[in-house]
Amino acid sequence: MKKVLTIAGSDSSGGAGIQTDLKTFAAHGVYGMSVITSITAQNTMGVNYIEDISSKGVTCQLEAIFTDIEVDSIKIGMLSNSNIVESVYDGLKKYKTNNIVLDPVMISTSGFDLIDDAAKNKLINTLFSIADIITPNIMEAKCIYKLLFNIEVNITRVEEMVKVGKEIQTVTGKYVLIKGGHLDENPCDVLIDINNKEHYFTNNRIKTKNTHGTGCTLSSAIAANLALGFEMIDAVKKSKKFITMAIENSLNIGSGCGPTNPMGQIYKDLNLKYKGD
Repeated sequence: MKKVLTIAGSDSSGGAGIQTDLKTFAAHGVYGMSVITSITAQNTMGVNYIEDISSKGVTCQLEAIFTDIEVDSIKIGMLSNSNIVESVYDGLKKYKTNNIVLDPVMISTSGFDLIDDAAKNKLINTLFSIADIITPNIMEAKCIYKLLFNIEVNITRVEEMVKVGKEIQTVTGKYVLIKGGHLDENPCDVLIDINNKEHYFTNNRIKTKNTHGTGCTLSSAIAANLALGFEMIDAVKKSKKFITMAIENSLNIGSGCGPTNPMGQIYKDLNLKYKGD
């Protein structure tokens, strides 16, 4: 069985972060492991509190995994301070890892700032160099662009996503997937490959408010598909189909934006099986 590691924060409501990453890994038939970087108090209404794990605690978790278990791919999510970023970078360099999916989590859907300015700069100057793909949403892409070029940029159309993505790719040399779920028009994600060529992934907008954890689910699906041996573009394509399924099966729980449901199709199949029995 392929083994995939998520390095991210914990979501107490179970809709994002470590919790949805592990569900996504399970849905892909890979073995999931975790390094927890922060504990958040959050629910469908938003994030109320964040408490970081110490950098030593992060280092020790990484050491425990890599000195015992082979890791086939890695998803990196919320790293909320520069010490944690540095610990993750040092650990992954030490253990010579491959298939790294970096989801540069900076701002929650509800507008809560999840990462400080020092961590943003450290993230770009360290982990961008070892990641295979970077998966910002539009707000995060704007933030990255400003940090790289010291220029404010507006992204409201797909053409602007392509322009920004290509410039980020030129500097980083990595695959860049800008997620367009916040576009006013139908959502379109744009992947800029390592040859600076664009690939479009369009969808009709699904009529639901329950999209909590979308970015986490997508990035962890990409990591799972890379572990399973798919090339990057195919891994993204398969993961886009998976996140569409997870949103279609999203859960209407809580008073705010409910979570996507990575296990949705599996639950349906199990129900059909037991009804048949």
